[in-house]
Amino acid sequence: MPYATQQNITDRYSRDMLLLIADRDGDGIADPEVVDPAIDDASAEIDTYVGKRYELPMAAPLPEVLTRLCVDIVVYRLADGADVGTEEKRKRYEDAISLLRLIARGEVTLGVAEATTSSSNVVESSGSNRRFNRDSMGGLL
Repeated sequence: MPYATQQNITDRYSRDMLLLIADRDGDGIADPEVVDPAIDDASAEIDTYVGKRYELPMAAPLPEVLTRLCVDIVVYRLADGADVGTEEKRKRYEDAISLLRLIARGEVTLGVAEATTSSSNVVESSGSNRRFNRDSMGGLL
């Protein structure tokens, strides 16, 4: 499930920025074949972090922080591909990844219920009662 849309990118960074990084054919329209895969890739990257603590796909409404992180990752990746990357974009990307790592470790919460885990480190077995034991073997063991 994508965490952002093309409109989210425009809202956060402006239409001009979106065109700068995603209008590869120069027609004044952001190319969906550029933007959509970048959003999907960024969302998949986010899932690798949040999937450690939260059930995926996340239920709506999505935490707004994930949309922001997704937009920052998309803008960084597209800007780098369009040779218009800046130190600010790189810093925002690194900050996004740092926050995702904190989420994965449980040091920061998304404000939604975490996935429940039913696994434990206990091994259980069941079966019939033992036929042979020390008492029944009369000291032969």
